[in-house]
Amino acid sequence: MQLRSLLIRLALAQGIGYAGMTKVLRACLKRHTVVTTVTELLALAQLPSPAAAKFAADWDSPRFQQAVQQHQKLDILTILDADYPLNLMESYHPPLVLFLQGERQLLQTPQLAVVGARQMTPYGRRALNKLLPPLAERNLTITSGLAAGTDGYAHQLALQLGLAPIGVIGTGLDVSYPRENQGLQQQVRQFGLLISEYPLGSRPARHHFPERNRIIAGLCQTLIVIEAREHSGSLITANLALQNNRNVVAVPGPIDAPLSVGCNQLIVAGAKPVLNFEHIIEEFLPII
Repeated sequence: MQLRSLLIRLALAQGIGYAGMTKVLRACLKRHTVVTTVTELLALAQLPSPAAAKFAADWDSPRFQQAVQQHQKLDILTILDADYPLNLMESYHPPLVLFLQGERQLLQTPQLAVVGARQMTPYGRRALNKLLPPLAERNLTITSGLAAGTDGYAHQLALQLGLAPIGVIGTGLDVSYPRENQGLQQQVRQFGLLISEYPLGSRPARHHFPERNRIIAGLCQTLIVIEAREHSGSLITANLALQNNRNVVAVPGPIDAPLSVGCNQLIVAGAKPVLNFEHIIEEFLPII
């Protein structure tokens, strides 16, 4: 078995997470060999007892074999692949395996990540309507999380403008969350690229979304925050982008608007305020 195949199988197995997979990968690379037995894998992964028991029970189970067959039909990107994006490779906890549907080559394009509040206000909508249309001539890819509010509207607008969308979701590729974005998710799959770190059938879970956000922050060259509450998920994504040495910009807002507090705080801390589309384009020069 090739190491790439082992890595995909580990991503489909129960009981082993990112840390365990990373330990197995590093050990195999160091030894220049691929281990396949449960005993060897458990020794390398160093899983706690409950997780180890779950992994051992699942590794050769009918459920696991069915999952392997089911995922053979998907486009899969691993950290071992030649076209794994350099930006993502250099980011915080780069994903080891990603399941893809759509245009894989979009991973190599300049990406503007758009994040913001799920309860997007008319002001946030106006900001996107002002900032995104002029970008259509620059062939930027719009990357977001396909969540309600800002994410979904950014992707809708991108599709209308002919800008390629990348949607990074916190479920399996065959699951839509929120449900009202099911049609939009299909459009992103058809005209752009849909990405998930989770196997088919994976339901939304609280910890999936911070993990999803690190991928958004890793893929992009520039991240724009449209609206954000204090201590919001959008600010967490912005901080991850800063840790990855990405450009982080923010739309300023009224000082008494709850959904502008996070953006205004980012600007006070040194983020570039965005007042027009040219302020975004400046962040991509000279690559566009």
